[in-house]
Amino acid sequence: MDRAEKEAAVASLNATFGEAGVVVVTRNLGLTVAKSTELRTKMRAEGASYKVTKNRLAKLAAQGTPYASIADLFTGPVALATSGDPVAAAKVAVNFAKDNEKLEIVGGAMGDVVLDAEGVKALASMPSLDELRAKIIGLVNAPATKVVQVIQAPAGQLARVFGAYAAKEDA
Repeated sequence: MDRAEKEAAVASLNATFGEAGVVVVTRNLGLTVAKSTELRTKMRAEGASYKVTKNRLAKLAAQGTPYASIADLFTGPVALATSGDPVAAAKVAVNFAKDNEKLEIVGGAMGDVVLDAEGVKALASMPSLDELRAKIIGLVNAPATKVVQVIQAPAGQLARVFGAYAAKEDA
């Protein structure tokens, strides 16, 4: 990798750090290409990304971003899982690490807040942004549905009374 490629990689990582809601640092302990591809596919499906990085370049890219505090985690064969949703990357990485012992969660950060491995696991157990939005919409819609049912109930009762009178007159 020549100097221009390194500069481009640092700029790309810096942009990623600037946009990320969470960064999860993982250690690759012999993950096969097939498993790594499977992890990347799962990350993309959740709107996250997974990238193996050179430690020195990642440390340079993290400078001047909220994630500068995790630079000491960049030791050994590491990869970064990032996402705009603060839960998505952590959830996919932790779930994948449960089934694959060759992927280790080292730690991470959510903005200025540094997380250890247990903190990342706790973050992964939280509902995602989409799940929270769905719950809020459900809570907002529930009262509206009940209001409509209450409004429609008298009309339904009237219709049943008229139907009963009509059936009585026919008989």
